[in-house]
Amino acid sequence: MDEHTLNIRPPVWLPIVVVIIAGGMYIGGKVVESQDRTPTIITVSGDGKVVASPDIAEVSFGVQTGPQVSAKVAVQKLDKDMKSVLAAVKATGIDDKDVRTQQFYLSPMYDWNDGKQTLRGYEASQQVTVKVRDLDKVGELLSTVSENGVNQIGGISFTIDNPDELQAQARREAIEKAQEKAVKLAKDLGMTLGKLKGYNEGGGYPPPMPYATRSMGVGGGMDAIEEKAISVPEGQQEIRVDVSLSYELR
Repeated sequence: MDEHTLNIRPPVWLPIVVVIIAGGMYIGGKVVESQDRTPTIITVSGDGKVVASPDIAEVSFGVQTGPQVSAKVAVQKLDKDMKSVLAAVKATGIDDKDVRTQQFYLSPMYDWNDGKQTLRGYEASQQVTVKVRDLDKVGELLSTVSENGVNQIGGISFTIDNPDELQAQARREAIEKAQEKAVKLAKDLGMTLGKLKGYNEGGGYPPPMPYATRSMGVGGGMDAIEEKAISVPEGQQEIRVDVSLSYELR
């Protein structure tokens, strides 16, 4: 029986195919690895502040009638007293559009004797809020209305009529500070800033600053405030904006 040797040689092109497949797997693996990598994200914060003087004031005051014999009489008295007050307000140069009613009420008043309720009368009250655009007139306004029937002063608040530009200025300052922090942090980490991935903002314009609250009581009138013009300092206010920026690092 003859012995024959079977000698099978692989095709010449087979090693090339193997190399191509292996290379493709390597490249594919690197692509998958790149897609799975989570980017490094940093978040930095900055704040901006602008200090400005208020340019507007809101003054609240009103009239309280005290107990009257009937609801009708209480309303009539209130109407008469408020007309006198509003005429005094107008005389100081305040426009009608800057005067608004804040509160109005009419209610019965009772006395209690030996556990029994007795109707004492009816009381009416009206509170108005006046926007004063010339701060030099605030003290004059308070003195004038107190001399013309006002027996309640609810308070004074100072504010800035249009704070948008001041807020924008504070925002720019806050963003610049945050960006400077981000650049420095990236450099310290041996990386560079990539895309901005997030922005948050807080702070903003503060609520109006209350100055004073005073109730003179029924019948206070001009005896409660003797000065011709009350000194009412308005001070300054701070507009603050806080921001946080998130960046991708490369």
